[in-house]
Amino acid sequence: MEIRNLGKSGLKISAIAYGNWLTHGSQVEEAAATACVRQALEEGITTFDTADVYANTAAETVLGKALAGERRAGLEIFTKVYWPTGPGGPNDHGLSRKHILESIDGSLRRLGTDHVDLYQAHRYDYETPLEETMEAFADVVRSGKALYIGVSEWRAEEIRAAHALARELRIPLVSNQPQYSMLWRVIETEVVPASEELGIGQIVWSPIAQGVLTGKYLPGQPHPAGSRATDEKGGADMISRWLKDDVLERVQRLQPIAADAGLSMAQLAVAWVLQNDNVSAAIIGASQPEQVTDNVKAAGVRLDADVLAAIDDVLGPIVERDPAKTKSPARRDFG
Repeated sequence: MEIRNLGKSGLKISAIAYGNWLTHGSQVEEAAATACVRQALEEGITTFDTADVYANTAAETVLGKALAGERRAGLEIFTKVYWPTGPGGPNDHGLSRKHILESIDGSLRRLGTDHVDLYQAHRYDYETPLEETMEAFADVVRSGKALYIGVSEWRAEEIRAAHALARELRIPLVSNQPQYSMLWRVIETEVVPASEELGIGQIVWSPIAQGVLTGKYLPGQPHPAGSRATDEKGGADMISRWLKDDVLERVQRLQPIAADAGLSMAQLAVAWVLQNDNVSAAIIGASQPEQVTDNVKAAGVRLDADVLAAIDDVLGPIVERDPAKTKSPARRDFG
């Protein structure tokens, strides 16, 4: 397993991180989820990412049980706060001091640990002063409940403002967790340059575009039984944007590029995001241990310039690059 620093911090993480957004506690049974975590450990993954909102807190519980008994100092456990949890009361979401300080205690209890290595603001909160949010995060760090702070899906100007406050408060804001793949490159023009300047690393999610970049979805064909596209609880709404024939046809044209590189389609997709020097880790998910074994083979792979150019030539007009696509919802949209 390739090891990278998280941004310019001293924290070292596995280049492939294991995440349980759409699987643990919802899409797959706990035994299968635990088997995937055990396989991730076997493959050298030490970095595990979750969030309190995943399966309405159940994902944290499943991950905590799966990691029980492992040497805590040998793991990097990440979680997040922002989205609604619990019964959905007015303070059950957002980045207020109340919600952050209550949420970290709930996450630690479910994960079975006294601290997380990285605590992340899952979206930007337009209804809470940023100063209040950052001061609450500072208290989480000073209490020893989190070692580092990160954000997820924040715009470049939001990251800059948070980083300035973090420096004043003397807390380590070290990461951003955005969506990033061959098909979704909206961070490249603004977020990545700002992050490189500030020493912030990207921990990217959905590097395989919810499974589309595996090539298993064929243009004009029914979606495979049991796939994410057929599972309403497993992200069918999110994957639908990629299930257009023009997209699927171009994805199929990546097959010979992957074969010439000696990689599976999934490996090519994960290796592609890891070529970006600002990417510290790519998060993979799995419903079967074999998927973990396949994906981790992308770690340490270097793609030649001609391979990268061939990918760009194939995908061309279907790639989303608009930086305005990075945005957070207003809390009134969900509570």
